[in-house]
Amino acid sequence: MLAHYARLEATVEAGIPRLFSLNPRAGFVVRAIEPVRAPSSPSGGYLPPNEDGSRPGTFYVNTYALPTRRTWDAEPLFLHEAVPGHHFQLALQQELTDVPAFRRFGQQTAFVEGLALYAEGLGKELGLYRDPYDQAGRLQGELWRAIRLVVDTGLHSQGWSRQQVLDYMFANAATGEPDAVAEAERYIAWPGQAQAYKTGELKILQLRARARQALGERFDIRRFHAEVLKDGAVPLDVLDARIERWIATQR
Repeated sequence: MLAHYARLEATVEAGIPRLFSLNPRAGFVVRAIEPVRAPSSPSGGYLPPNEDGSRPGTFYVNTYALPTRRTWDAEPLFLHEAVPGHHFQLALQQELTDVPAFRRFGQQTAFVEGLALYAEGLGKELGLYRDPYDQAGRLQGELWRAIRLVVDTGLHSQGWSRQQVLDYMFANAATGEPDAVAEAERYIAWPGQAQAYKTGELKILQLRARARQALGERFDIRRFHAEVLKDGAVPLDVLDARIERWIATQR
């Protein structure tokens, strides 16, 4: 499993210069989730680097109950949690020098998770999603986000039980029991968080389309991404206003 992610990292890193001009200085590694955390953890997760640079950004891969793990959704997971998703955004944010600490280390969930979900959509441009099974993994990820909207609302508005959530997941997604249980317990403990992903992604896609339409041949995807990333996580209305100002300067 770790070797598979190492190969994905090499492919993605080769394609990054085509889409990004702003890259974090902090290093990045792939490691297995510690056994004590693995049973209650999702398939993968990201830990930002230390402020002093003594620890690189880390993409943790869950190898617990390995026969139930799949690789056809590894590509969107890597793009989301690692490069160019959370690692780029969170590591760059920590490197800011002209903002207070809460801006460097805090989060705006719709921005952070929306940007990571947007990163999943860059796979083809970065050399991934070439295999039909990997493309199926990408589509399964889209379905999973739709399921989240349903089960989060069911839990916290419609009185659903934990078992109802699990039953809905098993009926509508290709998922194993360890992942489904971990996800269900996360939604129970963290109301509303899962819905922020799609909200943020749709806003970034809207801004990208707006900038492309306004600038035509002057639109540069690398400059657009740099503008989105350069000030760290901000509320979506602030991001909208900032991109509007940026568009005006590019005309």
